[in-house]
Amino acid sequence: MKLKVLLILVFVLFFSNGLFAQTQADDPVSLVERITGQIFTDVTENLDEYTANPEALEDLVRNDLMPLLDINYSARLILGRAGRGLPKEKIDEFATCMTNLLINRYSKSLLHFSSKIKLQVLPQRGDLNPKLTRVRTRISLPEGGEAPVDYAFHKTPEGWKAFDVVVEGISYVTTYRNQIMPEVQANGIDSVIERLSTGQMQLAE
Repeated sequence: MKLKVLLILVFVLFFSNGLFAQTQADDPVSLVERITGQIFTDVTENLDEYTANPEALEDLVRNDLMPLLDINYSARLILGRAGRGLPKEKIDEFATCMTNLLINRYSKSLLHFSSKIKLQVLPQRGDLNPKLTRVRTRISLPEGGEAPVDYAFHKTPEGWKAFDVVVEGISYVTTYRNQIMPEVQANGIDSVIERLSTGQMQLAE
């Protein structure tokens, strides 16, 4: 399984199926520990249904995954310097565009799920930091070996939300920023939004 596909896949497995419902006592590590087994079981049992009905899988990702991610915060990080001075409505429009792209990619990547994939959650290092707390995990791959996967969380008024995933040092936010920020600087945010929305601009996974 390609590492970049795995990056998207573990992101989906971690957050999907509405199992991320939080309580005030929840912290990022306990959330990961609590839901991992349930999610893996659910995906294993329902993979055939998802494969046969991709639209249902997209609905699942849209309804259960996206509200649990801080997409607007991720969008600002992806835009980087190119986002400075942009009106809020343009940031929101770009975030919506990225949401639709991620829903499509996440839904397709979920079909690569294998019950042979195992996830180990490592103990929290240090105190929780509301600006950035990393949850470290290790993914055992079907072909052997393992990949380190870190989830980046921050505390919001709605609770802890994830805004980045880092697989073997490869950050989802950084990967997209390296592709999108120069395009926004060169051609403007409207051009980038239109090209992403129409598929004229393809982002490398």
